[in-house]
Amino acid sequence: MFQARVRVIYGDTDQMGVVYYANYLRYFEFARSELLRAHGRSYREMEAEGFSLPVVEATCRYVAPARYEDVLLVGIEVPAVTRVTLTFRYQVTREGEAAVLCTGSTVHACLGKGGRPARLPEWVAALRG
Repeated sequence: MFQARVRVIYGDTDQMGVVYYANYLRYFEFARSELLRAHGRSYREMEAEGFSLPVVEATCRYVAPARYEDVLLVGIEVPAVTRVTLTFRYQVTREGEAAVLCTGSTVHACLGKGGRPARLPEWVAALRG
């Protein structure tokens, strides 16, 4: 499982001092971008090729809170790929700790030029593993 490292900034927290729930989706997005970079490509390059991966489904399960200044590890893997969809699975932990703070998943459709469904580029489909 690939891991992206992110530090919680003050603006990510709510009045109770914990990470606001919707920010986990931003952390998931960050991990997706870092995973692509780790494989030698970027989302920008994919868009330049005429493809996009809009989210068509997202889930989050909150287990324990993260707080300001925590360093989080966002584990990400690709458990499923079809001709036109890609699923990412996430697990968020605090650096140095085994306890899971949040789990989730996102499903993405591949769209080509004109916003029409398209076959995933081979290098994107190869992320499964």
